[in-house]
Amino acid sequence: MSAVEYRFLEPLDVLFLRGNKLFGDPGSYGESLVPPWPSVAAGALRSRMLADDGVDLSDFAAGRVVHPTLGTPEKPGAFRVTSFQMARRLADGRVEPLIAPPADMVISEEEGKAKLVCALKPGTPASGVLSSSPLPTLPVLAESERGKAASGYWLTAGGWRRYLKGETPLPGDLLKSSQLWSIDPRVGVGLDVTTQRAADGRLFSVQAVAMQPGVGFLAGIAGAVPPVSGMVRLGGDGRAAALHGASSNASEPDYAAISGTGRCRLVLATPGIFPEGWKLPGTDAAGRFHMGEVSGRLVCAAIARAEIVSGWDLARWQPKSACRAAPAGSVYWLDELDATPEALRKLANTGLWGEAGEEVQRRAEGFNRFWLADWK
Repeated sequence: MSAVEYRFLEPLDVLFLRGNKLFGDPGSYGESLVPPWPSVAAGALRSRMLADDGVDLSDFAAGRVVHPTLGTPEKPGAFRVTSFQMARRLADGRVEPLIAPPADMVISEEEGKAKLVCALKPGTPASGVLSSSPLPTLPVLAESERGKAASGYWLTAGGWRRYLKGETPLPGDLLKSSQLWSIDPRVGVGLDVTTQRAADGRLFSVQAVAMQPGVGFLAGIAGAVPPVSGMVRLGGDGRAAALHGASSNASEPDYAAISGTGRCRLVLATPGIFPEGWKLPGTDAAGRFHMGEVSGRLVCAAIARAEIVSGWDLARWQPKSACRAAPAGSVYWLDELDATPEALRKLANTGLWGEAGEEVQRRAEGFNRFWLADWK
């Protein structure tokens, strides 16, 4: 089952999309992470598949049952998340993926609306300019007058097509976060574990995410066929989300054009859990990137502050190991690219993973996925 199945997860209630920060102490505040990690979709779909197949969850958690496609918690099977994005249902019923602007896009606004979109480009530092970057060039924003970067925007499918072609998206290709969801603060009460009653003086606040009608998440799954209808438990507290079959409706990079030009931008679609932090796996001390049948020279990178990926392991009933990750949207410029279109497509389908046994759980959950875009 090598074909990718797509599922649209449409929330039916507010969601608690918790990140890696602790909360629950008196006066603490729990922030929601939008979009959540791809492991949220992996957990929701795998739980539903186990329930549909009548698998005893305790036996599965203990490794006494081997599922045909999910394997066991210790040794996952063929199931893996290949993509996970925000999405919305259009009037004609199609599902449109929505992409957070990559790190090389700078958006300025006027009167609360996007006015100008600019792109960072690699530039050689002038003599005497010092930097902590180990790469030969730096991402530079060339603009005629100063402006303040704005945040909280999302690229439509049309804007994403332009980006993949090496063009700069237009202001009309952007949506504000407020058009997609709103934050609904909720107050929680700490419980006394002995009496199972509310504990005195233990009030805390959490962010609930209220999606606009028709807004949800689009997940791509390979190695298994998830259900196409019904509901799943999504995010913290297992809030209900409807499950729908969908197609990706996302533009695929022009691998032939990228191979012909010999350079590209590599954009992280999901957080990258890399052995050396921000650096692409397969990159040596000289900046040469080699993975599979693809090689090139890493010349520049635009990366936001690192994030910590964790989560809750239901099988072991304990927190997952915290991993430092390069955030989704990080951009890497590769020059001297040596790869056939087929090799580029194969690497994109596999993700940025090295040895077959490396982080098998995180691989199945959809981390280290990326897109390739033209670099003009």
